[in-house]
Amino acid sequence: MNCKECGQLLQILRRCRQVRLQCCTCKKEYQIHEVAADLDPETEAELERFTCIIYD
Repeated sequence: MNCKECGQLLQILRRCRQVRLQCCTCKKEYQIHEVAADLDPETEAELERFTCIIYD
């Protein structure tokens, strides 16, 4: 999945109490609900590994 700001690759960023997507280049972070409609199959499959994704 690519960043809406700069078009570069997003990586899953897991913290103690949250999961976000972060751009490898510009470091912009997205909450999952911000990009849920645009998730590609690969990113969805990775996110399925987490038992809970917290919206804050």
